Amino acid sequence: MNDASTLTERATHDPRLQSLRGWLERDLGFRDYGIAPASADASFRRYFRVTRAGHEPLIVMDAPPGKEDVGPYLRVAAMLQQIGVNAPRVLGRSEQDGFLLLTDLGTTMYLPELAKPGRADALYADAITALVRIQAHGAAASQSLPAYDEKLLRFEMSLFPDWLLQRHLGLELTQAETQGLRAAMDAVVADALEQPQVFVHRDYHSRNLMVCPDDNPGILDFQDAVRGALTYDLLSLLRDAYIAWPQARVVDWARRYRREATAAGLDTGRDEAQFLRWFDLIGLQRQLKVAGIFARLWHRDGKPGYLADIPRTLEYAVGACHRQPDFLELGRLIEQRVLPAVVASLGSSRAG
Repeated sequence: MNDASTLTERATHDPRLQSLRGWLERDLGFRDYGIAPASADASFRRYFRVTRAGHEPLIVMDAPPGKEDVGPYLRVAAMLQQIGVNAPRVLGRSEQDGFLLLTDLGTTMYLPELAKPGRADALYADAITALVRIQAHGAAASQSLPAYDEKLLRFEMSLFPDWLLQRHLGLELTQAETQGLRAAMDAVVADALEQPQVFVHRDYHSRNLMVCPDDNPGILDFQDAVRGALTYDLLSLLRDAYIAWPQARVVDWARRYRREATAAGLDTGRDEAQFLRWFDLIGLQRQLKVAGIFARLWHRDGKPGYLADIPRTLEYAVGACHRQPDFLELGRLIEQRVLPAVVASLGSSRAG
């Protein structure tokens, strides 16, 4: 992380950072403060941590107008605060400039903590309880969210053939493979729309959850929330693109969620078999989408850092296809043609 002096030097060549500093000083009265990068994500948003003697650290979001809209963030932040989960509170805003001042949920991300021996069960228990609370207590709020409808589900999956297969791999499918992929996508969409529709964060995973001493977890990056399939966020959590677990552990955690969700009054399917099929099939939707997004981040946005996570994502999809006999054809396509090509491409992509 750059220190404050380096950031000050950079600001002379960064009009957005200069404007952000001006907003803090002119509109919010900040004096004698330090500012340093806190994080960046796959979008155009940036986050800075602001420190002042005798005060708790704060976070400033920089969301360039024309590229990002802070409106959805503000609306969903208000929903989550009303629901009673731990998300950043908005302390100041300049919507026309794309700046928000937020409470700071700390620096301890779920991802490295999950890798520590003996930590995963407790961390996932907290994340599952928070997820159930969002879904059960956010029913009214979620009615105002955009629908995770057929159009959006299909568009997201189209990123897989468009950006991964064609743009990244230059892979041409046979007519039979193309028809098989379309049929699989049709079935995935139908299953997603069959599931109970709830508040969906859309990226409820280890890089967007913070370990907090009280009211764990802290929840970030929720501005793209929609109303969609019950198991989507659970799948994002347990089939994380950045860390993998044995199938037996994943199923145990999924069962824990189902018990808590059922107790909270949510519809979790007629039986466990249906619930786990929902889980696997919504996983196929997400995994095809994510693999395509990771390829797009490299080719469109010049961000190669996500390419190495594509194999893990596709391995999840293969596993789901093996567990669901009507998806064996898709599983073979990914396992025999796509995965080997992705692995072979990684070296040349890094070099490029």
